[in-house]
Amino acid sequence: MKIHTLQLGELRANCYIVETAPNRCVAVDIGGDSRLFLEYIRMHNLKLTKILLTHGHFDHIGGCEAVHQATGAEVYVHEDDAPMLTSEALSLASGMAFHEFNQLTDWTVLFGDCYINDGDCTFRVIHTPGHSRGSVCYVCDNVIFSGDTLFCCSAGRTDFPGSDPYAMKISLKKLYDLEGDYKVLPGHNESTTLDYERQVNPFMKEFRG
Repeated sequence: MKIHTLQLGELRANCYIVETAPNRCVAVDIGGDSRLFLEYIRMHNLKLTKILLTHGHFDHIGGCEAVHQATGAEVYVHEDDAPMLTSEALSLASGMAFHEFNQLTDWTVLFGDCYINDGDCTFRVIHTPGHSRGSVCYVCDNVIFSGDTLFCCSAGRTDFPGSDPYAMKISLKKLYDLEGDYKVLPGHNESTTLDYERQVNPFMKEFRG
């Protein structure tokens, strides 16, 4: 599984392009800069089939509609964050974005924990509310695409509308309890590993016993 990383949009959110088969890929979050994204997959001769959203905040969905229209890729979002895809206010774009909000026109709703198959890859969807009600992590092989749930030495903010500190604690415990180690690819900043976060992340300190 080959993974490419782009930083897109005004908040430079990480967009991950996962090659799921020869000349085939899915994207995890497209926060903006749709032209750059489309040119990148064209240069790498990749056909985009799916866009997996970790949550519905504007900095993770800003480029999705243009890419969806250009490629026909199916967009996936958890049911609790689906209303954000058409709302400047709920997506936080009205108070924080510097560019026009492009609402999405079509998507597939995810319910709870489930699986998404594409090419040779299977993505396990883990519902991890806290940063938003519908935040999810995607697990594929030994990689966790953690969105704004888990960061290197930190965790997502819980002071936004729809955020919940208690739900975040439960979600982080759910990740902490996964068996084995994983590479963690978050929605912002650098990558890390789950073992490292288990040892040093202050938001996981209480789980260490």
